[in-house]
Amino acid sequence: MQRGAMMMVLSALAFSAMTALVKLAGERLPSQELVVARAIVSLVLSWSLLRSARVSPWGEDRRWLWLRGLLGFAGLSCVYGAVTHLPLAEATVLQYLHPPITALLAGVFLKETVSPRVALATVASLTGVVCVAKPAFVFGSAAASLDPFWVAVAIGGAAFSAGAYVVVRKLSRQGEDPLVIVFYFPLVTLPAALPTMWPDFVMPRGSEWLLLLGIGIATQIGQVSLTRGLAVLPAAHGTALSYLQVVFAAVLGALVFGERPDGWSIVGGALVIGSAFWLARAPSPSSA
Repeated sequence: MQRGAMMMVLSALAFSAMTALVKLAGERLPSQELVVARAIVSLVLSWSLLRSARVSPWGEDRRWLWLRGLLGFAGLSCVYGAVTHLPLAEATVLQYLHPPITALLAGVFLKETVSPRVALATVASLTGVVCVAKPAFVFGSAAASLDPFWVAVAIGGAAFSAGAYVVVRKLSRQGEDPLVIVFYFPLVTLPAALPTMWPDFVMPRGSEWLLLLGIGIATQIGQVSLTRGLAVLPAAHGTALSYLQVVFAAVLGALVFGERPDGWSIVGGALVIGSAFWLARAPSPSSA
């Protein structure tokens, strides 16, 4: 359990660095181009790790492995789009709807217990999202609300990510090697993302190549740590422990991009992080 928690914290740190690099590269490059670049780097690194470990890359339950890849591709596309169009801290907070969604999906598909704690955490998280997004129909036209389209995209990314985490948990229970689970993410993402990249393709230049490489490396560290963490932690607990990514994102947003979340965003972020932390401290759910 302690090693799983350490893996989830390392994953949060790596993914925070990744989102900051995505936002930097996304100032000129389209988000789907970043998805393709990440997939290429991750595919090469994953294949190298598998060969080094002498593990067959194809796995046992290929149907679920491909589903993990498709859900990951959909979630990644949404997350990258949101990060390039929303402030870094707010985009990360919206992504952190995934712990309660993961807990709910794990209850349905993995038969893990959905407790009243999960229900209350879900309500608190949704309230936090409203505070972060500040829709005009709630806060009035004077509020500095976020673009509702990209808020919806970010929430969609959280839902797809939650589905991917549940599939990772199922595959880990079945004994799939974590490196194989990670490998299928870029294996599916690359051919799926290429058609979406070509219409708006922009040739990278100068330091943008280093940003793309950094995105891929940070992603690989985050994915391997995430998969190893979820292999030994219950789905709700494991994903909730990555709440530190919100804190890291807020710090990077302030230091690198000069972003300062307003009071409502801080309140909303506290609700989302607090609900994730509360889930993390819940007793281990039972399985049917």
